[in-house]
Amino acid sequence: MIALYVALGIICGILGVLILHVLFLFALSLFVRNKEYSKASRFYRSVITYHMRLILFFSRVKVVVSGKEKLAAVKDKFLLVGNHRSDFDPIITAIGLKLKEFAFISKPENFKIPFLGKIAKKCLYLPIDRDNPRNAIKTIVRAAELIKNGTASYGVYPEGTRSKSVNILPFHDGVFKIAQKAEAPVVVVGVRGSEKVHENAPWKRTVVYLDVLEVIDAETATVLSSHELSERAREKIAAATEGK
Repeated sequence: MIALYVALGIICGILGVLILHVLFLFALSLFVRNKEYSKASRFYRSVITYHMRLILFFSRVKVVVSGKEKLAAVKDKFLLVGNHRSDFDPIITAIGLKLKEFAFISKPENFKIPFLGKIAKKCLYLPIDRDNPRNAIKTIVRAAELIKNGTASYGVYPEGTRSKSVNILPFHDGVFKIAQKAEAPVVVVGVRGSEKVHENAPWKRTVVYLDVLEVIDAETATVLSSHELSERAREKIAAATEGK
């Protein structure tokens, strides 16, 4: 009987913490206005980072990073591109590389996630509507502006959606115009193993490998066409991740 009371107490405690947590996020979301932000809130960014770490912890994800030393040569803001196997990929990338002043370009549906969607907006995350070319161009231009003026680096998945296998999908060349318009370097990363998190979490630990494959300097990025830049990044990622 005592064990039962202890178990019930633990469950009630966990539920209480979760409820307080949701109320906290709700309160924060009330301070996010329906406008375009030009500067990220450090506090809201810390909230996003904290939740990313929590998600990886409770999902029992271990991120093994290689090639991070390549980022030492990047002094300005940049565009990061990679393959997309799982909804965990943005979290794995941001936390694994310990990126600061960094945000993702994501599909509009993600900004409808209760509370967190609004908080992400406060942190300069940008939606891109690939079904509406005019809106997509606005996002590309906006991201390029924020990179060029040193406000934030951006991450985007050129495949446009998650791959259902370990092979990458064709890339959308248009997103590489962000780096070209911003005259910024392109950081190319590859992820392996993230597709296993959904089936393993939380019962089994998942080891995910995140590799910084190449940094394409700003001069090269602007000289190449967006298609050539896209193909270079895709070939690099495919060689490192396909079939693995």
